[in-house]
Amino acid sequence: MQSLTMIENWPVPTAAAAVVRADGTVVGSYGPTSRPFPLASVTKPLTAYAVLVAYEEGAVELDEPAGPEGATVRHLLAHTSGLAFDEHRAVGAPGTRRLYSNAGFEVLGAHVAEVTGIPFADYLREAVLEPLGMASTSLTADGSPARDGVSTVDDLVRFAAELQAPRLLDARTVLEAMTVVHPGLSGVLPGYGHQKNNDWGLGFEIRDTKSPHWTGASSSPHTFGHFGQCGTFLWVDPEAGAACVALADRPFGPWAIEAWPPFTDAVLAELRTA
Repeated sequence: MQSLTMIENWPVPTAAAAVVRADGTVVGSYGPTSRPFPLASVTKPLTAYAVLVAYEEGAVELDEPAGPEGATVRHLLAHTSGLAFDEHRAVGAPGTRRLYSNAGFEVLGAHVAEVTGIPFADYLREAVLEPLGMASTSLTADGSPARDGVSTVDDLVRFAAELQAPRLLDARTVLEAMTVVHPGLSGVLPGYGHQKNNDWGLGFEIRDTKSPHWTGASSSPHTFGHFGQCGTFLWVDPEAGAACVALADRPFGPWAIEAWPPFTDAVLAELRTA
């Protein structure tokens, strides 16, 4: 895909990207796709998927208590538990505000570890990474389930294909994960300011009509995924029938706000004419 060569113009030392269909067909890739990159918050979708495996295995229930008083696993996944951004303290009532929270995902990891008796990094590896053949992806034993994953583009396209055509989870569970939890809540989308309808599913951000946004102007409202402060993102656009992964080694900032949307629009335009 010619559009992927746009990463050559990103002001970063190194970047790699790929586009994958639901059947796992990689329709284009560019850059060192086997190189490991820190994921930052692109770790969260992997963590969320492991939690959903635990749910289907019967180890956890989405509406069981977890986190601050009144909060549940569902609240934690949807950033509505009331926990602060990076502190394990409640700053709001569960279900009333969209408070993006690293702490919430750390609580999720601890909760799954407690109920399964398996350290979360091991559970993630056994439940998600190994079954998908993601041998170059890891979360260190003491790493945060919110932000300390490491992976490659080659591995993440396997995950992106799974999100489009689930094998590890029932398709109904994945559909629920991509459905807005507590619609209409406002909140801050990190890096993009306050969003009136800051919609999220279960661990995945849902684009809807957010503006500004890190995906493209032509991205469908049903697009879901995540970006990370290490200059990383993964999106799935169901209407395009494809997903895109891009990893870089420069922290998120104005360069990404400027570069990512036209890149996504170019990828989508090429997909439509393929």
